[in-house]
Formats: sequence, C-alpha cells, structure tokens
Amino acid sequence: MHVEIVSPEATLYSGEISSVTAPGTDGSFQVLSAHAPLVAALGAGEIKIQGVERLQEEQASRFTSVGQGAYSLSIQSGTLEVKNNTIIVLAD
Repeated sequence: MHVEIVSPEATLYSGEISSVTAPGTDGSFQVLSAHAPLVAALGAGEIKIQGVERLQEEQASRFTSVGQGAYSLSIQSGTLEVKNNTIIVLAD
C-alpha cells in the first residue's frame, strides 16, 4: 500500500509500505493492506512504518530506524486518512 506523510513544511515520506502504526487520540492503531476507509485524529506519539525498502537521505534524517525496514517519526498531532489502499498522514 502507498503512504504519504506530510508536514506543513514538506513531504516527509512517500512510498510503498506493508503497515503503519499511528498514535490515535484514543490509543494507537495499525493499518494493513486493504483496510476499510478511515479518517482518524492523531495525538502526540510515534508513527511507525514497516516494509520500507529504503529511505532517501533527506528522509532518513527525520526518521529513527526501529528494525529491518521499520522506521518511526515523532509527531505532536495530525490526521490520518485511509482510502483505496492509500494512507495520507497530515502531521505536525
């Protein structure tokens, strides 16, 4: 599935992944391929993406590696939308 993580300053990541875990305002949740459409408010925490083949150099400086093909990004708040196997994260 495709994910785009966007901040007010720039696109932080755009690419194919196998799953994303996000800090919802009512607790963290995971999105896998073929997930039902969803819009969720995000709270402070870590967005974790898995199944990343590689990050570009400018992307790698923003993310922390948490394992083979897995990275995390700290956010303060945001919104996540899932539709047609595409995830868009608007993060602060």
